[in-house]
Amino acid sequence: MKLEPTSHRIATVAVVFFLFAGVTFAQDDTKALYLDRCSVCHGPNGQGKTAKGRKLKVKSVKDTIASEDEAAMIKIVTDGKGDMDSFKKQLTPDQIKAVVEYYRGLAH
Repeated sequence: MKLEPTSHRIATVAVVFFLFAGVTFAQDDTKALYLDRCSVCHGPNGQGKTAKGRKLKVKSVKDTIASEDEAAMIKIVTDGKGDMDSFKKQLTPDQIKAVVEYYRGLAH
């Protein structure tokens, strides 16, 4: 079946729209996951200035990324470290990676 030029453009626009909608949904989902699971200690902006964050002496995201690369942070979220619990039973590896990427993005 050959599409007319206008039909082809509409189909192309629809495909691009749904691809970007999926990316936006994934970003919103990751943000919601971060806010639900991480922000109680790390804060919504990654500064760690929550009551629990201060008590646990949570570093800001800028300080954290200066000393931990992405792989190390994924390991910490997966296995836990110090006062931070492991999330390997609550989150999938893809969710952990996405949350770490989201958190690191708060530094910019």
